[in-house]
Amino acid sequence: MTDLWQHTPERMGPAAELRPVPATVLVGNPRRGSRTLTVARHLADALRTGLAGLDVHLGDPHLVDLAELGPDLPARLIAGTAAHAPLERVLARVRGPGLLVVVSPTFKGSYTGLLKLFLDMLPREGLSPGTVAVPVMTAGWAQHRFVSDARLRPLLVELGAVVPVRGLAVLEEEFGDLDTAVAGWTTAAVPVLAAVLRSYQTPSVGPPRPAESVPVHQPAQLR
Repeated sequence: MTDLWQHTPERMGPAAELRPVPATVLVGNPRRGSRTLTVARHLADALRTGLAGLDVHLGDPHLVDLAELGPDLPARLIAGTAAHAPLERVLARVRGPGLLVVVSPTFKGSYTGLLKLFLDMLPREGLSPGTVAVPVMTAGWAQHRFVSDARLRPLLVELGAVVPVRGLAVLEEEFGDLDTAVAGWTTAAVPVLAAVLRSYQTPSVGPPRPAESVPVHQPAQLR
């Protein structure tokens, strides 16, 4: 079967109407209403606006805030069962093709354990082909400005995502002016993301394909 995500605008013909690229924002802060969540929402808006200016249109970003799911994650991972339907739907959404923005605060020089716990539920290379990921981290110290590339990028690559741009770091001192904090990064990153995502836009030839179910998965140390 031909994968619709392999079609390019040239192959579809000039008359084809393109469906918006799905977008998911995954936030790994264990605290509800965090400043990391604010950064994630701001960046999603900036990316949507910037990409639209280059004729790449994102669908309404789907926000996954792990602070809302935190109590369910350990039970799901340890039991190895798919008993929590809302969580299974979230896993299916995250692993679907499209733009995936992953945002975490910096804890002990890396991403949070909550984010790792969630992503450990996916199999190796568990993200669908056509997943374009953007690693984003917030940090309190300038020394952690490059932790998104050093820590979070390899995790997303391991899961099978394409990560075509460098990660974004937003320091606490920049929270008061997020427009300025992300402007330089988006100027460089948006054209690259547009070039990659443009080949992933699908023609409107019927309803979108349903998200795949996520197979039960446990890390090797828990098996």
